[in-house]
Amino acid sequence: MSDLFHRFDRALAGPLVTRSRLLLVALVAPLALALTAPLWSMQFRAPQYPEGLELQIFAHTVTGDVQEINTLNHYIGMQRIDRAALSDLDWLPFGIGVLVLLCLRVAAIGNLRALVDLTVLFLYFSAFSFARFVYKLYVFGHELDPKAAITIDPFMPGVLGSKQIANFATTSLPASGSLWLALFGLGLAAALAWNLAAALRRAPA
Repeated sequence: MSDLFHRFDRALAGPLVTRSRLLLVALVAPLALALTAPLWSMQFRAPQYPEGLELQIFAHTVTGDVQEINTLNHYIGMQRIDRAALSDLDWLPFGIGVLVLLCLRVAAIGNLRALVDLTVLFLYFSAFSFARFVYKLYVFGHELDPKAAITIDPFMPGVLGSKQIANFATTSLPASGSLWLALFGLGLAAALAWNLAAALRRAPA
């Protein structure tokens, strides 16, 4: 067991195989596309809105039927969807930008240890971003104004999939930006697998 650990430790200091360096450079593209595409999509349907309402959540803003949804939210005492309420989005472009720079650095001068660190950082970034998104939805649905025109019980908005809230059928799903991030993660996994296999073969017994 100790011998295997030392072989693995030596392997981490080894160089990356060429094809993984090329893959890492190519993976900058899906990261860049994630900045320009919606990360999450939320749709709301009700008898009075047969065509539905929609929100598209980007890394830097929210678009769609924001004004109409804010008007509806006002009646039940929910916070307005505006820049102040969505300040959690401010760090996302910065975080993706850091991933771009680190990805290029690992491709140029990194070793297997640096690739492992990049993979762990991306997993943390993804988990933290999703957790903050869920928490923000919780806050929107639970911190209701008791003086609102319509009083409803606190609720958890739909996070993933469909959910009925009052007379609205809501659907919340990842959008293309999240798929680009997932592609980046799969690329990192492939690069990691190639290098781990190569490094363990190179390491002396």
